[in-house]
Amino acid sequence: MSLQASIGIQLFCVRGECGRDLPATLATVAQMGYRGAEPWGYRGEALEWMGQPAAQIRRMYDDHGLTCCGIHLATAALAENLPRTIDFCHALGCRFLVIAADRQRMGSMAGIEQLAGILNVAVEELDAHGMACGYHAHGFDFARIEGQVAWDALFSRTHPQVIMQLDIGNCAGGGGDPVATLKRFPGRARSVHLKEHGGAEDAAIGEGGIDWGAVFTACGEHQPVEWYVVEQGSDDGTGFDIPRRSLEALARMGITGGEARPRTP
Repeated sequence: MSLQASIGIQLFCVRGECGRDLPATLATVAQMGYRGAEPWGYRGEALEWMGQPAAQIRRMYDDHGLTCCGIHLATAALAENLPRTIDFCHALGCRFLVIAADRQRMGSMAGIEQLAGILNVAVEELDAHGMACGYHAHGFDFARIEGQVAWDALFSRTHPQVIMQLDIGNCAGGGGDPVATLKRFPGRARSVHLKEHGGAEDAAIGEGGIDWGAVFTACGEHQPVEWYVVEQGSDDGTGFDIPRRSLEALARMGITGGEARPRTP
C-alpha cells in the first residue's frame, strides 16, 4: 500500500474560529494548504450544522476548493437518524461517517457488541450510497474489558468495510500502541487522525513523543489511507498557529497531501 493520501483538518481543533465565522475559517484552512475539512458533533436531527443548511455549507466548501473528508457523528446519527444523516452527507459530498466517541458502550463487552451491531447494519446501508461508517479513537478505547483491549474487541466484531479511524495521539495517551494497532487491523484505516502526544501544551505535530516515521511507515505498508486528518489545536479551538505548524511539519516529513513518502528520520 502507498502513502498517497490527502491532508484534511478536523474542524473541532478550530471550533472557536468556526463559531465566530465559519466561511472565513474554511477560507483560512484552505489557504494554509489543507485539502479537506471534517465537521464534528452531528446527530442527524436536522439537515444543518452550526445553524447552516447543508447546501450552504457545501457552497462554502466548494468556494474554497475543500472536500468534506469525513464527519464526526453521535452514535444516534447512525442508530436512530440514518436516512437523514445520509441525506446530509450526500449534500456535503461526504463519504466517511465516523462516530466520534461512545464511552458508554465502549465500557463493557455488551456495549461493544451493541456498537459493533450498529456499525455493521449502517455500513451495509451506506454502501449503496458510496459511503462508509467508522469509529474514532479516544484514550478510553484502549482500556481492557474482560481481558481484551476494547478497541480490538470492537474491530474484531465489525465488518471489514467499517473504518478504523485511529487517532494516533489519543491511542498513545490511552496506553495503546498506534503502530501495533495499525498493523493489527490491516486495510481498515481509510482515514487516520494525526495528533501529537507528550509535547507541550501548544505543541504541533512533530513536537512531542510520537514516532511519526514509524506511524507513516505502518500506514504505507498496511493501510489504504485516503485522508490524514490533523486534529491539533489550542485548548479553546481558537487561532490557526498550531494547525499551520502541524501542516508545515508534515511537509518536512514528506507528507504533503499528494504522492507523499516519509523521509528517513
